[in-house]
Amino acid sequence: MAEEVVLLDFWASPFGIRVRIALAEKGIKYEYKEEDLRNKSALLLQMNPVHKKIPVLIHNGKPICESNVQVQYIDEVWHDTAPLLPSDPYQKANARFWADFVDKKMYELGSKIWRTKGEEQATAKKGFIESLKLLEGELGDKTYFGGENLGYVDIALVPFYCWFYAYEKCGEFSIEAECPRLMAWVKRCMQKESVANSLPEQEKVYELVLRAKKILGI
Repeated sequence: MAEEVVLLDFWASPFGIRVRIALAEKGIKYEYKEEDLRNKSALLLQMNPVHKKIPVLIHNGKPICESNVQVQYIDEVWHDTAPLLPSDPYQKANARFWADFVDKKMYELGSKIWRTKGEEQATAKKGFIESLKLLEGELGDKTYFGGENLGYVDIALVPFYCWFYAYEKCGEFSIEAECPRLMAWVKRCMQKESVANSLPEQEKVYELVLRAKKILGI
């Protein structure tokens, strides 16, 4: 039976980008369906009735929700190519811990940098930089978070790179100045086709942020 893989997504979503990178790493062909987040499709509401959010991965008619869960699913189903999670149970648990850390810190703090001003923005910026420095410490001198090959934690974090420019412009700071080793890691990731072809241009994301700020009256 032919595999039917569909991804319901929004072009600038770092969570959707994770799934796109994972699918590209595995060489899986899929149908991409762009969602209008202000007018969600009936298919999205049907496939993710709990959270009603993108991304939704649909494999042979069955929905899988939440991006980190989707990446794990992709790794388990298509396990013969480009393993994303380590086989060692301790290393696997550690990778899941850091992917969860990215989930808890990057989006919320990054959003606050462009959505707020003054003291609230300064606090968010400080927390964001501190979180990146912790990730930089975990990366150490390794090529990627998992070692020599792009893996689960890399896929969890690198999609946020397309938002870095917007965070920097709104927060008036430089991520490269604060975290040079992490930015060197980003550049290594961007040399991979699976990553480079999945991330939108930073300027395009910044334009989206400016439009959102205008709508929200920020």
